[in-house]
Amino acid sequence: MTILISLVIIAILILFHETGHFIAARRVGIPVYEFGIGFGPKLISWKRNEVEYSIRLFPLGGFVRMAGEELGDQSHPAGFNHRTPLEKIRVSFAGPFMNFVLALLIFIYSYAFIGIPSATDEPIIGIVFEGQPAEAAGILEGDRIMAVDGMQVKNWEEFTTRLTSKNPSTPVILELQRDGQHKQLEVIPEANPSTGLSIIGVSSQVIYEKQGLLNAIIIGLQQTYELTLVLLGGLWIMITGGASAADIAGPVGIVGLIGDAAQVGTVFLLSFSAFLSINLGILNLLPIPALDGSKIIFALVEVIRKKPVAPEKEGFIHWLGFLFLMLLIVLVTFNDIMRFFKG
Repeated sequence: MTILISLVIIAILILFHETGHFIAARRVGIPVYEFGIGFGPKLISWKRNEVEYSIRLFPLGGFVRMAGEELGDQSHPAGFNHRTPLEKIRVSFAGPFMNFVLALLIFIYSYAFIGIPSATDEPIIGIVFEGQPAEAAGILEGDRIMAVDGMQVKNWEEFTTRLTSKNPSTPVILELQRDGQHKQLEVIPEANPSTGLSIIGVSSQVIYEKQGLLNAIIIGLQQTYELTLVLLGGLWIMITGGASAADIAGPVGIVGLIGDAAQVGTVFLLSFSAFLSINLGILNLLPIPALDGSKIIFALVEVIRKKPVAPEKEGFIHWLGFLFLMLLIVLVTFNDIMRFFKG
């Protein structure tokens, strides 16, 4: 299920991104041959208004194949390479821009129709995480904690305080109220990897406060702006050597993070999807050959030189960039797998 949810989210992010390129290309008059989601052999394809739409075997990607970008088609008078620098920038920027728009729409929907989550201080179990001691002990969502080892608790803070005072791996008796009945369950806490304190893998009950549409838009804009700044700050830390390649999550790691977000709740899954969308937009604006940012740079160079870079040279640079990206994907995927085996 986690893999399926991940594929759906990634497909939506890519769909919005490529739709941006597609709309911008059509608006400036560039013929589009194919709008594809995924790579590899075609699973489904159909043609409409001289554009072929296709869904391919591997859904981790997408493309808009437009006139003037491929070898043998660079002489097309209406092709991308014959457009003005401003038109090239417009088409190249449209994809990442749509990822920011998608993030904003996700936030607006989340806040207006689901609400802003806030944890209550009631000693009521909200989420029982899979594979954790609480699940193994039979604790369920909605259980009210009455006492820990005979010591009564009145709120969530008292419950966590009593629990963390216990030694990890030492059995703890929890007194619960479930459907009007009292129960006693034995649970064996684990040590929190960060603090060393006892945890059992639960979170408190969460309530959701729906926002009016206008307020949802304002909060959504603020969230999109703040997340963009956070991601840019993280990118700067990586560039300046403050983080290593081992800290980067690849496709496997992203699937795991999506699964974690899905366990916490729909709002958190939507927020993480918005985070991924903004991340995709920023990464595509980097001046790395084969990405949208490099096409913008080439258009700016054309403005300065008063003529475009030779198609053969530009194509070779993009090929090198594509090779670099493939090697990077292999590296981060290897890191993801190693993290998985290390737990």
